[in-house]
Amino acid sequence: MRVAVIDGKRCEAHEAKISVFDRGFAFGDSVLETIRVYRGCPFELDAHLDRLASSIEAVAMVLPCSRETLVSEIQLALEAAGESSAVVRIVITRGEGPPGLDPTAAINPRRVLTVEPLLPLPDARYRSGVRAHSVHTVRASDATHSAKLTNYLSSVLATRDARAAGADEALILGADGRIAEGTTFNVFAVSNGTLVTPPVGRGVLAGVTRRVVLELAANEGLPVALGFMTPEELADADEVFITSTLREVLAVCTIDGRQLRTVPGPWTKRLHAAYRARAGAPPPTYGS
Repeated sequence: MRVAVIDGKRCEAHEAKISVFDRGFAFGDSVLETIRVYRGCPFELDAHLDRLASSIEAVAMVLPCSRETLVSEIQLALEAAGESSAVVRIVITRGEGPPGLDPTAAINPRRVLTVEPLLPLPDARYRSGVRAHSVHTVRASDATHSAKLTNYLSSVLATRDARAAGADEALILGADGRIAEGTTFNVFAVSNGTLVTPPVGRGVLAGVTRRVVLELAANEGLPVALGFMTPEELADADEVFITSTLREVLAVCTIDGRQLRTVPGPWTKRLHAAYRARAGAPPPTYGS
């Protein structure tokens, strides 16, 4: 079931409320972390909490409790939810304040923790891949490359543009016309026996799943190169996949309407299987 914990106090999901004067609501002045739970255990919890701390520091906020307290609240919320496969979301806001943007006027930073049952992607989606469409946009997170912000409006609009073009996901183009990342995911390509992904910074979030996949690629003997690619170069790659906490490792089948060569590719399958093994989850199914 769904569970919410606000400032350390558990409440029923339908009773979960914050003030309309909270800056997270009024200005998107807040940071976010999403954690996937496998068999009751939050995957890469320390890495997610490290990134949460980095996001908080990047936007000059404070964590309104100790890390140990936050971990305890996550565990209690998971026990209350009773879900072995779940999604944990943590939102830290700067708190409430008078009208105006001045962050120093904010008081009482708030923490909101929710647990919801996981709605996994169907196996068929991993077999067929997703259609991707490249979109030019400017996001709030571009000003703070290391912070995972709750302001997703530009990503919402980019997704709308992708859906209007008949695609499933939006790839974000930088000012130079090269792919930075996706709306809520990192982008990888396998080209000439090398795994290529954009470097962190310049609009690219340090994805936790991205880091795990890079470690797995090293373990599997797959060379890695950091670099940006245009949509045309990406479409010429041997295989392309995206990564995120909830998607794991997911193949891309088309880019701007152009069909990719192999979907899903052998490295996509291999890295996805290794990722599932790392998470202690059943292996992916790619059979017909």
